[in-house]
Amino acid sequence: MSFELRPTAELVQIAAGGGFRLDAALRPTPELVQIAATASGRGARVTFAGLKLRPTQELVQIAAAGKGCVYFEA
Repeated sequence: MSFELRPTAELVQIAAGGGFRLDAALRPTPELVQIAATASGRGARVTFAGLKLRPTQELVQIAAAGKGCVYFEA
């Protein structure tokens, strides 16, 4: 199932109950932070791919919001 075309609001709803993998290259950092925070609050695992060119500080921000529930793929 591809999640890339789903609106962020739907991804947040999904993250509240289950995990998924997302090619996040084109998603703004604040949206990824929102998804990560929701996943962490429910113990869901989310994997964000395509972020290898993001600044380290943005990755740290996403990871902090995820509190161990966010995984990054190149």
